[in-house]
Amino acid sequence: MTPLDWLLESDPAIRWQTMRDLVESSQSAVNEGTIRQASSERSRIPNEGLGARVLYSQQPDGSWLRTDEPKWASTLVTMLLLRSFEIDPADPAVDAAVVRLETSLCWDDHPGFWDLRPPTPGGNPFFEGEEEPCINGGVLALGGYFGRPSSTLAQRLISQQLEDGGWNCDAPTSSRSSFHTTICVLEGLLEYECAAGPSPEIAAARARGEEYLLERSLFRKLSTGEVANAEFLELAFPPRYHYDILRALDYFRAVNRADPRLSEAIGVLKSRRQPDGRWLLDRAYDEALPFPMGETVGGPSRWNTLRALRVLRWYERQA
Repeated sequence: MTPLDWLLESDPAIRWQTMRDLVESSQSAVNEGTIRQASSERSRIPNEGLGARVLYSQQPDGSWLRTDEPKWASTLVTMLLLRSFEIDPADPAVDAAVVRLETSLCWDDHPGFWDLRPPTPGGNPFFEGEEEPCINGGVLALGGYFGRPSSTLAQRLISQQLEDGGWNCDAPTSSRSSFHTTICVLEGLLEYECAAGPSPEIAAARARGEEYLLERSLFRKLSTGEVANAEFLELAFPPRYHYDILRALDYFRAVNRADPRLSEAIGVLKSRRQPDGRWLLDRAYDEALPFPMGETVGGPSRWNTLRALRVLRWYERQA
């Protein structure tokens, strides 16, 4: 079985992105048929497989809850998982889940730690975020994707950009940016622009954040050229707030910026391809999800294979 066939024999969320991003034909009529088929496949996500399971596991208060995790963590990462499925936000079941969340919960500092609570005076609505930019980058991405873009949150994140171009949840204690926080914020700003329209101010902030990553070849220390963190070369899904080169490369694909400084990370990604054409799951930050994702660390990963193949196809076409 080819990697493409393997992806097409999978969950609707993977099938529809595979059809859209990887299946093609030189005949325009077939292309149009593929597009229609992909759209039909997307409509299945809320009703079948992982997408349906996520929606079904939402709690009456709008959250997704693991008893061993803070409510905010489980809810945030589960919503981010829905976004990674590229589920249709206009689907009635999806919109109902988003409405249930935003009307039932807000961010509340109680006591001394941010979590999600029923609405209280002074509590931030969910899509307005809380304090840490790594969390707020994810919240901003969700707001943009699900039709609730927050200009207030976008401006807050821009105001927190550091001198070196990135972001760090430990600022102002730390004046140096974090790969982890920077990719979270970049994804959020991009999704906000997609929803709210182009903004020169946000585009400039994104460009500075992209330079922070590009100057470091996506995974090296600027000072010494050494690998900044070995985990950056390990491909994870879902990533939670964690950074790795595949997540960064997929971001640069989304903004269509095929910079020559991506080449080393592209080379690493190619080297991780297995003899059968697939990529493995190196890490899974799924501890806050309401159920297992169905992939085993060390085994072949459809999610990593899908993302790696579309990154390589995009990069090679641009090159």
